[in-house]
Amino acid sequence: MQHRPLEGIRILEIGGYISLPLGTSLLCALGAEVVKVEKPETGDDFRRHMNDKSPYFRQYNTGKLSLSVDLKSPEGVEVVKALVPHYDVVLENLRPGKLAAMGLGAEECRALRPDIIYGSVSGFGTTGPLANRPAYDTIGHAYGGLYSLWGEKGQPQLAGGLSADLLTGLTTATGVLAALVGRLRTGEPQQLETSILEAVSVLTTDAITQSFELGEAPTRTSRHPQAQNFCIKASDGQYLAIHLSSSQKFWQALCRALERPDLAEDSRFAEYRPREANYFELVPLISDAFATRAYSHWEQVLSREDVPFAPVLSITDFTANEQVAHLGLVQREEDGLELVRPPWIFDGQRPDRRGRAPRVGADTRAVLGEVLPSEQVEDLIARGVVFADEL
Repeated sequence: MQHRPLEGIRILEIGGYISLPLGTSLLCALGAEVVKVEKPETGDDFRRHMNDKSPYFRQYNTGKLSLSVDLKSPEGVEVVKALVPHYDVVLENLRPGKLAAMGLGAEECRALRPDIIYGSVSGFGTTGPLANRPAYDTIGHAYGGLYSLWGEKGQPQLAGGLSADLLTGLTTATGVLAALVGRLRTGEPQQLETSILEAVSVLTTDAITQSFELGEAPTRTSRHPQAQNFCIKASDGQYLAIHLSSSQKFWQALCRALERPDLAEDSRFAEYRPREANYFELVPLISDAFATRAYSHWEQVLSREDVPFAPVLSITDFTANEQVAHLGLVQREEDGLELVRPPWIFDGQRPDRRGRAPRVGADTRAVLGEVLPSEQVEDLIARGVVFADEL
């Protein structure tokens, strides 16, 4: 049974933070060998001066190998070039054109390995008026319209947590998987490009459709009448969410659970379209009904009536949830840090996050020893072209 389908695939990662490292961490958990190319001593800035102790770095880099090399040095660039023929994939998320200016662009890597998969992850794409602008998760949310969509009309607001970077990582991983299939089918090299802005476009898909239907830009509550969804508080203070969609079956089931047959017969709410038009009149009626009983009661009756519902969980509630545990979605490290495992199961098994997050340069000697004589590796270390820390 094969639950690590990428075993044997080798990836060079040149970049940092989240948007690329999340993608390569998924590929790593699927069995690929990922070598993270980092600057000497300090490494990826997302280590936050904590080396391998940063929980953020660990979340996105567990299981990788660290090669610490000075890419500002021509000799450092030559070191990476020596590795390229031995790797299937080169991925980078530096500013557009920066790696090519060093001599490690797609064409140079293709000359070193004719069937190379070369991927670039940027903020706005590698061409166009915004190509050279710096971008982080916040910038992707703002440019993608998400802060506007998730705020009240005329009052855009920051979101809790991040999603643009995470979606970019997932987009990168799926793009690499597609490129691997393309190479397998044709034997030809593949060049992949994606960006935070392009990844965020996936999250805008429904809102773009809404804007067409509504004739204006949607905001936080625009979809609620269409989705027929509610976030409501039970008498014990616990919140739950309900999503009926356009199903008449689920609306009638909710009315039975609430013991409110009158709502099912009310002309304002009896059918989907009137219910959509009068949604904001319905919300307080639903809220008042739920406020009469504790969550345990609603859990029982909503389950009995097969209404789509869920408790509104905090993040800590989510990781402790019995269904999450059953699916094996997170694994707890010795110090309690919970690492998110890949969202796929292969042959009945979910790949785990093997190994540990590397110290900066922990694998420099081992990685370079495959392509360079040990004497040359030691000379490069002594002259500061590469950095090794094997403790």
